[in-house]
Formats: sequence, C-alpha cells, structure tokens
Amino acid sequence: MDYKDLANLIFPDAKDIKYYEEKYPERNLKEGAIVTRIAPSPTGFIHIGGLYQGLIAKKLAKQTEGVFFIRIEDTDQKRLVENGVMEIVESLNNFGFEPDEGMVTETESKGEYGPYRQSLRKDIYQSYAKYLIEQGKAYPCFCSTEEIEEIRQKQEAAKIRPGYYGVWAKCRNLTVEEMIERIKNGENYIVRFKSPGREDRKIKHHDLIKGNVDFPENDQDIVIIKADGLPTYHFAHAVDDHLMRTTHVIRGDEWLSSMPVHLQLFHELGFKAPKYAHIAPIMKNDNGNKRKLSKRKDPEAAVSYYVEMGIPKEAVSEYLLNIANSNFENWRRANKDTSIDDFELQINKMSVSGALFDMVKLLDVGKTVISKYTAEEVYNKSKDWAKTFDEELYSILDKDKEYALKVFGIERGNKKPRKDIAKWSDVKENIEYMYDELFEKNKQDYEYQVISDKKEIEKILDLYINKYYDENDDKQTWFDKIKELSGEMGFAKEVKEFKENPGKYKAHVGDVSTVLRVALTKRTNTPDMYEIMKILGKDRIQKRFEQAKNN
Repeated sequence: MDYKDLANLIFPDAKDIKYYEEKYPERNLKEGAIVTRIAPSPTGFIHIGGLYQGLIAKKLAKQTEGVFFIRIEDTDQKRLVENGVMEIVESLNNFGFEPDEGMVTETESKGEYGPYRQSLRKDIYQSYAKYLIEQGKAYPCFCSTEEIEEIRQKQEAAKIRPGYYGVWAKCRNLTVEEMIERIKNGENYIVRFKSPGREDRKIKHHDLIKGNVDFPENDQDIVIIKADGLPTYHFAHAVDDHLMRTTHVIRGDEWLSSMPVHLQLFHELGFKAPKYAHIAPIMKNDNGNKRKLSKRKDPEAAVSYYVEMGIPKEAVSEYLLNIANSNFENWRRANKDTSIDDFELQINKMSVSGALFDMVKLLDVGKTVISKYTAEEVYNKSKDWAKTFDEELYSILDKDKEYALKVFGIERGNKKPRKDIAKWSDVKENIEYMYDELFEKNKQDYEYQVISDKKEIEKILDLYINKYYDENDDKQTWFDKIKELSGEMGFAKEVKEFKENPGKYKAHVGDVSTVLRVALTKRTNTPDMYEIMKILGKDRIQKRFEQAKNN
C-alpha cells in the first residue's frame, strides 16, 4: 500500500487537481494588472480596518485595470451570524467598494472564478488535500483533543515551543498501513500538512509595505482539513488565491507572522505565491496611549457607525486615502475638484506603523466634500439618510422639495461655499431656523451679544421691518440700508469708524446685523443673512421679530 491508496481512502470522490487548474486558467489581463481581494468572515459587523483594506485593494486593482473581488471566508461555521454575508456586501457597497467579482447577496455571486464562499468550495480543497497526501506531504492525524492538550501541557512544563511538530507530532511517522487500518477501524481524524521546515533555518521575505523581513522556517504540522471536512484558513487561502489568480494579498499586519506557513504551503502545493502587503492597523489615542481601534470599546470601529452618522462615503474614502498615503493631502490641495480615482495610490508609500484615527479631521473632510455638492445632491442625500434615521427631517424635506432646494442653495456653488454640514445627521440642526415647525421647538435664548438693551433691540427690529426692508433689494442695497439704520440709531455705519473712535459709538453695523440675525434664527453664526431673508419673506421675518420682542 502507498500514499495513493491512503489518499483514495480519505477522499475517494475528489477530482484530480488538473480539473481545477483547467477550470480556473490564468486571467487574460494586461501586464502589471493587479488581482486582489477582500476576504472577510461573516461573523459580525465589518470593521473600519476591513473597509480600509477594501479601499486599498479596490484602488490598486482599478488603477492597474485589474480585478477586485470579495471572497467570503466562512469555514468556521460556529462563528457565523445570520445575514452576515449581506452585511459585508452592503457595507462595502455603501462606501463605493463594489467588487468586480464575488458575492453580491447572501447567496448570489458574479464572476467566473467562484464559488466565492469557502464553504461551497469543499470539493476543491479536498482535491488539493488529496494531492498533498499522494505526495506524502500531508497525513491523517488521529490525536484526540485530550491528547493535543496533554502535548501542550508537557511543552509548557518543559518550557519549549508549543505546537504539533518534530517528536511531538505523534501521527507524523505512522506507516501508511497503520493509517489505513485506523481509518478502516472508524477512528476519527483530521488532515495535517507535513511540514518540511526546520525552526533553526531562516526564510527571507519581501513585504510590499514592511520591506525585507526574516522569519524562522515553519516546522509545525498544521491542520489543513478539519473533522467536518472543511479547510482551515491557512490551507483555504493558499488554494483560493492560487485558483482565483490573486496577484497581491492586502491584509492586516496581524497576519505577518503567518507568512512562513503560507509561503511553505504555496511552495509545497507547487503554486507561485502572490505578493503580500501587510497594512498597519488604524490606531486610536486613548489618554495619551496608542492602541488599535477596538470593536468592543469604540463605536467608530464599526462601518455601520459612519452610515448611521451620515458621513458621506466620499469623505470616508478621502480620509482613508489620507491615512494610506501621506502625499494624498498635498495632491488634494493641488487638485481640489478632481475625483479621487485620479490619485495614484502607491503601496510603497504606506506607513509601516499604524496611523492615528482622527474624527475631527474626518469631519473636516466631510464638510469639504458636502460643500462641493449641489443643492439637489444635498437634498437627495440628506433625505435618503433621513428616511432611515430621522423621520422628522425626512417628513419636512419630502413635503416641499422646491423650498428645501432654496434652503440648501444658500451660499452654495460660489468660490467660498458654506462648510457647516459635516454629515447628514448635522442637517436638521443646521436648517431648523428655516422651518417654522422646527424653529418653534427651539427653546434657546436670544443672545444678542453687544447690543443688549431690550428697547434698543425692539427699535432696531421695528425700524428695519417698517422702514428699511424691501424684498426687491439686491444684496448691496440691502446691506447699505442696514448701515443707514445703524447711523439713524447712533451706531457706527462702518466697523472701521468704530475702531478709530470707539468712545463715540455704542456699537457698530456688525452688532446691528447680529441683532437682526439672532432675532431671525436665535444664532449669531449662520450662512448669508440676505439669502435667509429672501427665502423667509416679509411675513415670516415680521413674525420672528415679534416673537423676539415678546421673549
């Protein structure tokens, strides 16, 4: 009896690997095209780090006219969550990272290199495991959980490296006859890779981000097929990346230590290994200490957080590119209105250490992104967000689109557009004074600042509405009239005059404008007041002034 007999006994129905090599040929792409993937597990929400990897993978594939695909790694059946695949697909789509191939729903996929769920590729893995057994490079292991635990305890007591290797690999040196006999006797087993490595030898590896790294060779006989017939991550990823013709693996640097195992598997399977780029994690400043963003501690670790907050997907992509390549910020300054698709991501310019996540900076990016949208885009995007997350906002926007477009059109489309909205959850607060039903609910005090005398405030409001207001005035005429009103009441018509002779005046035209602004909006800082007044109209302005006087 030989290894082929053993392989046939374990995997009697497995196809010859030639079948799969022919079924999944080399891709017909131009030279230099990158084929890469994101390979999440459907075990809960997708992490911002996963989105970061997705952005880099998609960008590298797109700029080289390659392929970006999603492969679902669901071989750990115990940890799967309901609708986990759909959550991954939707999270990526929400941020514009739709794949060229891979899963598109919980059960459907697109592309010629599937299935794109590992649990549906069981036959493929078994063919390659059978091939390794035939070569004498893998074997069945009959050790029970208790025996593995006993080995571990002995290793700990002796203070030596834990694992299943060398003299500790009890089933490694069984004869083929012994293995066949034990299988025929009905003993339970898993399949292990027979490592040719030695821990006292080094391997050299060039990582596209980390540079040249040295590791001890792998000498562990890792499990490749579990008791349920499904593969472990290490084995599945090697087979899948080979057959899907992956050229570059972009993943978190927690996988760097697995390189000796992975490179060894590729070599022993006769595959050409892809290039690897291990990304440093996104960090958080926690009371002066840097730590990884945590699923447990940090709400911003979940991609769903950005959807709920209504941070535009373009802002998240821009911010993540800023983390990825330090030269992106300068590129953006020089190319203010250019699509990020035109920025060339350079993997060798990625940071070796983890970048600090900065929510303030992300929201600043959000303000810049939203400031470039048209009023129609702001209306549509904020309404889409509100439909799920803010019923009241959705209702007022839906009720009168034409009016909402006027509101969103204030200070938009000019050289210095308004930058008061960083995310869609800011919208209601930023437009509430333009909607009477929201304004009435605002119990905030009127804080007029410099001009605080009630009688003077009343006089400014009465004079303005009765003498100076004219809805047909252009902006310059409108402001000139506020200057005239200021002069009539003994305030400086120009700020400059006031500064030159502060003892002569109680206040200046800017303070008068503040009185009008606060009476209208209960705010000292708003977009252009002329545009606000044009939209509100005389009747509503008068009503607001009366409310302010009676307060």
